[in-house]
Amino acid sequence: MTTTTTRRRALAGLASLPFLAAPGLIRAQGLGALNRPDTGAQRNISSFTTRDWRDHFDALGVGAIVCDVSSRALSFWKPDGTFRVYPTSVPLSEELTRRGYTEVVRKKVGPTWTPTASMREIDPSLPQSVPPGPDNPLGTHAMYLGWPAYLIHGTHDTRKIGRPSSSGCFGLYNEQVAELYPMVEIGTQVRVL
Repeated sequence: MTTTTTRRRALAGLASLPFLAAPGLIRAQGLGALNRPDTGAQRNISSFTTRDWRDHFDALGVGAIVCDVSSRALSFWKPDGTFRVYPTSVPLSEELTRRGYTEVVRKKVGPTWTPTASMREIDPSLPQSVPPGPDNPLGTHAMYLGWPAYLIHGTHDTRKIGRPSSSGCFGLYNEQVAELYPMVEIGTQVRVL
């Protein structure tokens, strides 16, 4: 038996295991599918859903973004129809989630984070603002939406990606927001589902 044959058999054997062949089944059944108790804790699992811009917009214009809370993903289309999808953090609760149509109205490299009045009411220890740098919750790049205090931005805390962890924004890995940032033009249409 050759090494290649052994690897193929090993991969085939792994693929036949139910928890590797059907990750959606595990998510649907909780960790109980692995004979471990389901604690109810949020797990960092994204279930990307394929989207088509035509289901949300009449034309691509300068570009289009769909932020999907349920699949914890941001889909982006350039004017030529080129498509990219990124895992995101999503709002902590339905009350913090604003759904509907808006657009990118401003962009900033090295944004300053200023907590909203409601954030400071909940946590008075929050600073007045945080300048650009590793302690800034907005990461390295920010794209401001037409709704005040709602952004698409990076994050230095990579544990937040794929989880409900924001106060309404959509956070991406810093490397991915840096990739997306130059492609997104002011006026890019956005839909939050």
